[in-house]
Amino acid sequence: MLKLRLRRMGAKRQPSYRIVVAESRSPRDGRFLETVGIYNPKTEPMTLRVDTERAKYWLDHGAQPTDTVRALLVRVGVLEGRISKEGLAEGYVTEVPQRGKPLTVLPAHGGPAE
Repeated sequence: MLKLRLRRMGAKRQPSYRIVVAESRSPRDGRFLETVGIYNPKTEPMTLRVDTERAKYWLDHGAQPTDTVRALLVRVGVLEGRISKEGLAEGYVTEVPQRGKPLTVLPAHGGPAE
């Protein structure tokens, strides 16, 4: 089974990651088929670049994203779905945010009845 997952790069205590397509049985930093993006959580603001065409291609061909990669793909608009952040209720992304703008999140269960 193919997975879209993070491959750790960078130095000690300065991690950066590549989003890669790899066989699920291979090690975290082992062999991979293709790099589809980069993610650096240490920069301010964080760096996230994804080749959306290639990510969609691999998703259409059966690759399963890990939980972290799924959240990153939702953030850039490749996937629609639930996101959750510490301190925020789970919900759906209603629009793809512009750089530096907050996400719009709706309640997952439709909110309170009025």
